Amino acid sequence: MLLLTGGAVTGGALAAVTPLTTPLTSAHADTFVPTPLAASEPEPTIERAKRWWLPQRNVWTPIGWKGHLFRFNCVYNGSLICDPSWVLSAKPNTDPYHGKNFQTTVVMPLRGGGFRDFPTSVHEVWDDDLGYGRQGWVEESDAPVLWTEHRRHEGLVIRQSVFAHVPGGGPVQTAVEPIYAWTRFEVVYVDPLNAPKDFTFQLWLSGSYMKPSGPFQDENGVPLTVFPETAPIVGGLTMQRVWNPTGKPLTVPITDGDGNVRVMVVTADQGSIAMTENSKVKGVYDLRLGLPVVAGAHVDVLIPMLPQQLADAKAEAEIGRDGALAQCQGFWKERATTVARIETPENYINQVVRRGPQLAQVVAEKSPDTGMFTFLSGSYAYDVLWSTPTSMVSHMFLDRLGYHDVVEQHIEIYKATQGTRTPPGSVFAGGTYPGYLSTPKTLQAIDWMSDHGAIMEILSVHALLTDRPAFIDKWLDVIVKACEYVVQACALTNHDGVKGLMPPGHSTDEGAETQGFISQCFTYKGFTSAVELLRRLGHPRAAEFAEFAESFRATFVQAVHDLADRSQKWTDAEGGQWPVFKPQFAGDGVWDDFTMLDTGALMSVWAGLMPASDPLMKSFVEFFRVGPNHRLFDPAHHNALYRAVLDHEQSSSEPCYSWNMFHSWRLGDRAHYLEGMYGLLTGGLSQDTYISSEHRNAIYGNLFSHPIITWSLIHSVIDDSLVADELHLLRLCPLEWLSSDKQTRFEKVPTTFGPVTLHMKLHRDTLAVEFRGDWHHKPKRVVVETPPLPALKRISVNGKTYRAGHEVVL
Repeated sequence: MLLLTGGAVTGGALAAVTPLTTPLTSAHADTFVPTPLAASEPEPTIERAKRWWLPQRNVWTPIGWKGHLFRFNCVYNGSLICDPSWVLSAKPNTDPYHGKNFQTTVVMPLRGGGFRDFPTSVHEVWDDDLGYGRQGWVEESDAPVLWTEHRRHEGLVIRQSVFAHVPGGGPVQTAVEPIYAWTRFEVVYVDPLNAPKDFTFQLWLSGSYMKPSGPFQDENGVPLTVFPETAPIVGGLTMQRVWNPTGKPLTVPITDGDGNVRVMVVTADQGSIAMTENSKVKGVYDLRLGLPVVAGAHVDVLIPMLPQQLADAKAEAEIGRDGALAQCQGFWKERATTVARIETPENYINQVVRRGPQLAQVVAEKSPDTGMFTFLSGSYAYDVLWSTPTSMVSHMFLDRLGYHDVVEQHIEIYKATQGTRTPPGSVFAGGTYPGYLSTPKTLQAIDWMSDHGAIMEILSVHALLTDRPAFIDKWLDVIVKACEYVVQACALTNHDGVKGLMPPGHSTDEGAETQGFISQCFTYKGFTSAVELLRRLGHPRAAEFAEFAESFRATFVQAVHDLADRSQKWTDAEGGQWPVFKPQFAGDGVWDDFTMLDTGALMSVWAGLMPASDPLMKSFVEFFRVGPNHRLFDPAHHNALYRAVLDHEQSSSEPCYSWNMFHSWRLGDRAHYLEGMYGLLTGGLSQDTYISSEHRNAIYGNLFSHPIITWSLIHSVIDDSLVADELHLLRLCPLEWLSSDKQTRFEKVPTTFGPVTLHMKLHRDTLAVEFRGDWHHKPKRVVVETPPLPALKRISVNGKTYRAGHEVVL
């Protein structure tokens, strides 16, 4: 075990816990000296990190349009779920569409001929196909076009590709205008030795019958489950007589009992089409599509989210797939001038940065009732809003990539709702809280006490990064009132928790009232970001709020030490005894190791409440790295609710809450930092579609892991958060990005000082660095640190050469 004493890394056990006698004066009392990697341990890369994990099962990826109320969800096996109002996540604005769901399921022929029967029992989808698929994005397309490969033993590969299209190709107006999924099945490979002349596959046409479902216990998370009783289509389907019968290929509408189009098929040239009702389940239909086995042969299947009148569906079909895709390319290619550009020698990372913001804008909506936009917590599971985790999409992810206009568009809802709701705790009953920021009731999933601080963090970080006068003028009063609410709430004493901190309330989904770490940490983080903004503006109340923040921090630190004294202890390898912190100071909420890791004391370093070098913080990270839970951990059969560990520095419960990353960052612990960054990139996302999971193998369709990933990627080379008024460059830069073949580019990356552009390329033993800052608040120092590349002798910064290993101050 390593010990940081006075900033130096030494061997030996951590010192025993001692009572706090003198309050710490700074939460950032760490020494920022990068720790070297062991010579025998190569640094992580994407390709190495991919081998740390089994492929993720159960993946689904949203396909949609910016701001549209509805999203298609494409499953790993190519099934397309069209469910505008699934009951688990229904909101008032989607209630009118309840029950208007649809699904297409790809069914390939059995080896002995024929097709498998439609399922008639409740079971997990992965029981039928192991839960794995082969998918990816069409890289040459600006529009998000998702492909799924079907590799057939008959001697061919069919590539299924899907994208969403709104007629006209422009921004949504009502947010419920018609939206279509264009799906193409194309022969992309033919075995030159043995392949058939023709090939027929099948689509089951049904209601939505694959749904995320428990139980959590003894499952790899929440699997997609087959519910056959939801599959039959009320009123049935009819394949209409073809129109334009002399043309090739044929366009064939399939309509419901009201005569509206559910599917439109554009057959392959020299192809075939047939539809019959399924012999096992009435109301489910077998659509058989044939095509010649020639590279490029294809059939197009056009699927509207909601049933469409025949004339409208024909109009969409007449545009053709190529015409619709051309409109999509223009729609998705347009980006604001503030958007950053990141290119590294690792293409996987480039594509994560490219597709992540698109997915974030798909997992969002414009309310048809209010006309206001909002991010959502997920698609096809969490189509509602938990403001705390979803706030990270703004302040750690999209704003850090320069999508400032997108962030502003999606946070207006918080201005409209400030002061309209009561905080989620009995201590607040009967009071008025004009500064309280919360989730609008119409979007609410479960309110958390941390939501207020999380929303403050969105607003304050956005103002600090952009320095936009119009935004600051519009939101300054909101931010000041939000600070007043925190002071008001912390003054309440009619509770059994620690006085002077945020009082007990609902801190998690459990409904129990606790004085949770998550509430304190998000509140303090948002509050101190607001103080930083007010200080920059010279606001008359900046000093008052800063004094309160210091009082809050001192109270928190004392509370942590008091909690340590009464906590259970674990024993490290050297025999030292260390506290195992519950995730709350007070309250009887349900707690387990996964809540201790994901919502507990480790957050304190990210929030700025505790230094990473504090022995209590170091020991708690070590508990999850090497503690007794590892003896119980089985990576192949692990559930998110089991005993939690850090698996390649990633939370084995919910990767998005890997707060240990901020400990490694603060300490300059290069080995753990890069292990965590690459671990999250390859283990917290689908390696195929880059969509995030809430926990591995379960609850996809969200962006939960993207914020810490993006923050870590950027801060490894451009760090505006380490020391006040200083910008640090290349401090934790992966060696894989120092290439002699390809220049690494971080362009127009937002910082609290202004956008920064950084280029780097290796020339033999010299690293050439080009740096430029477009300052709105110039840093006092810019420090360029030398990456630990063994053969590196010199570093050239903007044409001036320095000896490697020496700190370069610009």
